[in-house]
Amino acid sequence: MDRAALRMVCSPQFWRMAILWTLSLLHSYLLVFLRGRTAIPRRRRPRTGAGGEGRRPICVVTGATSGLGKAAAAALAREGYHVVLAGRCMQLLSEAVEKIQRQQSDAYLEAFQLDLSSYRSIKKFESSLKQWILETNSEPAIQLLVNNAGILAKSHRITEDGLDEMIQTNYIGPFILTNILVPLLKNSPVPSRVVNLTSFTHRCVFTYPVSGIDVSEGALRGMKLGQCSAGKSYHLASSYEYTKLCLLLFSYELHQQLHISSAVSVMAADPGAVETNIMRELPPCLSWFAFSVLRFLNLLQQTDSGVGAVLDAALAPAEASGEYFFGGKGRTIRSSRLSYDTEVAKKLWAESSALFKELQLRGRDLGTN
Repeated sequence: MDRAALRMVCSPQFWRMAILWTLSLLHSYLLVFLRGRTAIPRRRRPRTGAGGEGRRPICVVTGATSGLGKAAAAALAREGYHVVLAGRCMQLLSEAVEKIQRQQSDAYLEAFQLDLSSYRSIKKFESSLKQWILETNSEPAIQLLVNNAGILAKSHRITEDGLDEMIQTNYIGPFILTNILVPLLKNSPVPSRVVNLTSFTHRCVFTYPVSGIDVSEGALRGMKLGQCSAGKSYHLASSYEYTKLCLLLFSYELHQQLHISSAVSVMAADPGAVETNIMRELPPCLSWFAFSVLRFLNLLQQTDSGVGAVLDAALAPAEASGEYFFGGKGRTIRSSRLSYDTEVAKKLWAESSALFKELQLRGRDLGTN
């Protein structure tokens, strides 16, 4: 074990992940067990609108270069979508497209660069996507957005927008991207959908009073969880949990705002524990140990099976909007009590919107299109 791994093993954040994350995962499966056998909802294939013969409905999958994102892109292409793969590295995106097309010669795929930790990159993606849609599709619309991208950062890094990289990538970026693409979702001639990938780790945000979770601008910038305090280590586990809870609060609030007033449904998907490269920044020996323990407990899934919850959320009937899909096989459970706090969700939305507007104004000053 090297020095970096030893330091991490001695940190409270490591034991938070080792103990609380495992207990949260087991708690989720306990909820599945207590709910008993439920009928698996029939998945609905994507549809085109009137006059849309020969045109496949468009879906966008973020973080599509590897892991669940790539698996979701492949699965949704099989379902009949024209899949837009979005990710930070064009080379990895090209490799993902080539691999999927080798397995599915009839797959319709496009790749666009997108870094959710950069407002400028999100705006560039929006512009490129709209231009591509105009060139290939008569309807300026998309039918599905899958917010899959996420990171588990081991250190506090400030983005060009002045935010904590993990918080911006996992929550602020998806919030901005979704709001930017809502007009295209509303333009869909058939019911459209947003799927946000959250995590069982959101249940670990229980140390705060229900009314006391901090969703202020400072917290969303990454300044309130101890990340920036001199001499303190980065609270990687707590920050990751926080981003996943924020994404879930956002999902439920977005459902309230869109589902009744429009044909856009919103689902939360929690795949459970899946063997991906999410822990790539941690010491390799610790990642190997974590996956080995989860495999021993029969709690670890491969991406091909772990993507089930994503497909359940993406293809469920529209009336399932606002549900929390967990672990595949059509299963839905209740998320944490805190995630259903509507007052917190509304405050989070207001603070996130304020940050969004600030970045918009800054982008205009800098000439961002």
